[in-house]
Amino acid sequence: MRGVAAELAFERIFQSAPRERAALDAWRAFAERGLPTTRDEDWRFTPLAALEALDFAEPDGGEIPADALAAARARVGDARRTAGALHAPFGAVLEAKLAPFSALNAALAERGAAIDVSADCERSVPFHLVRWLGGGAQLASPRARVTVRAGARATVIEHFVGAPDARSLSNSATDLVLERGAELHYVQLQELPETAFHVSSLASRQAGDSRLHMTSLALGARLSRVQIAATLEGEGAELELDGLYLGRGAQHPDHHTTIDHAAPHTTSRELFKGILDGRAHGVFHGRVHVRPGAQKIDAAQTNRALLLSDGAVIDSKPQLEIYADDVKCSHGASIGQLDPDALFYLRARGLDLAQARALLTTAFAREVLERLPVAALRESLERTLHDWLAPRSAR
Repeated sequence: MRGVAAELAFERIFQSAPRERAALDAWRAFAERGLPTTRDEDWRFTPLAALEALDFAEPDGGEIPADALAAARARVGDARRTAGALHAPFGAVLEAKLAPFSALNAALAERGAAIDVSADCERSVPFHLVRWLGGGAQLASPRARVTVRAGARATVIEHFVGAPDARSLSNSATDLVLERGAELHYVQLQELPETAFHVSSLASRQAGDSRLHMTSLALGARLSRVQIAATLEGEGAELELDGLYLGRGAQHPDHHTTIDHAAPHTTSRELFKGILDGRAHGVFHGRVHVRPGAQKIDAAQTNRALLLSDGAVIDSKPQLEIYADDVKCSHGASIGQLDPDALFYLRARGLDLAQARALLTTAFAREVLERLPVAALRESLERTLHDWLAPRSAR
């Protein structure tokens, strides 16, 4: 069997509380599929042996410590901090056979956060969902559904933080629904401790003339996996999908994205950047799918990785699947180290090597950071990146 210890732990948690029919169906789908292994193509570069070794307990349900909550809120500044309750039953965000962790979330999550934005909602103040992961080895299954009604605009930041000793798994699922003419900025900020595990299933559906700007910021966790399925269902829908991931030591950030152009005259722009140091291993698999009859598509996908050490590794797989003949689609990937000529230029103007490295690395990340919708978040993340680079600068 695959992942026997982990599956037994999951089953113990599942059986500890009564479940709705939808949760039972999701559990059966997960149990039949089991944990993925490196024999599965989508998990070829992301082994789960460390996760399988943990014996998970149920989350203790305690409140976020005041200091941790204050630090999380300082990231964003002024924000809405309330949302409606999302109760079971609800289906899996992604197809269970292809996304077993999404099925597991649907089986175990009992409630979540629901944000429903109407056209008269004040759009200047973002919604801020803080997801807390307690200490020890726990299994958390947070869930969210964001619905932006016709003509409405909103910003939502889903923020994952945890106790310093957390060896837990945060297995989240988020569903984004945009009606005609709606606009949404959604940011997932993951800065869990480097002992924790994070798996996130994200699905979006866009009606005609809607605009979605989605950003994944993977800064922490021992192993993180963000799986995104974005569907452009109506003509005129536009998607911007950005990502920035950091890895050092033995961290393993993984992004799998699928952009589905289901209607003609739709546009997507995808930009993911990674900065890897030590023995970190990054994974990016981006797929753009154009359905038959979806003509006049404009899609561009880019993945760039910056390796700061000889031991860092990136596996990048950009992919196009096009079943229409009147489209404009492109993809590309680049992997490299800091430009020695640029380092020489900066050092010739008075910067030491550490300062030159930090300046170039920050400039590499800024293309993603400057597109974030909240100024306070952009500024705090630049400071975080500077602090993240400081240990290397001290060597």
